Amino acid sequence: MANKEIKLLIFSLNGEHYATNIMDVERILGYEAPTGLPDAPSFVDGVINYEDSILPIVNLSKKFGFATKLNLAETKIIVVKESGSKIGIIVDNVYEVKDVEVDLIENPPAIASNISRRYIKGLIRLKDNIVILLDLSKILTEEEKSKLL
Repeated sequence: MANKEIKLLIFSLNGEHYATNIMDVERILGYEAPTGLPDAPSFVDGVINYEDSILPIVNLSKKFGFATKLNLAETKIIVVKESGSKIGIIVDNVYEVKDVEVDLIENPPAIASNISRRYIKGLIRLKDNIVILLDLSKILTEEEKSKLL
């Protein structure tokens, strides 16, 4: 019986490799400076114009408490679709779309907090890297989504 595979989008953030299911991704955009919004949560950089609508832009580095540094030549915005809504997520770089066997995905270790376990689906060993598999649709809490979407 053949091993089951999923297609993952692999990207970087703060020098680490992350991935998400490509089925959650609508498009990858080059970086565009968002228009800031007053009183927005600290991890929301603002909004951009996207396909005749307004797209909220979440800075994943800020959300995870990492230092933020933009390399405009490599920084990308991943447009994530989730139950009819869309958000843009700023990442340092996008590397590839890769087929990964489901058997290679391991559960996150117990040291991960309950919060991070909400959106960390697992860990994948690829060559010399450990890739953290995220569920980008669960990065925001329901309360955060209600304020943005």
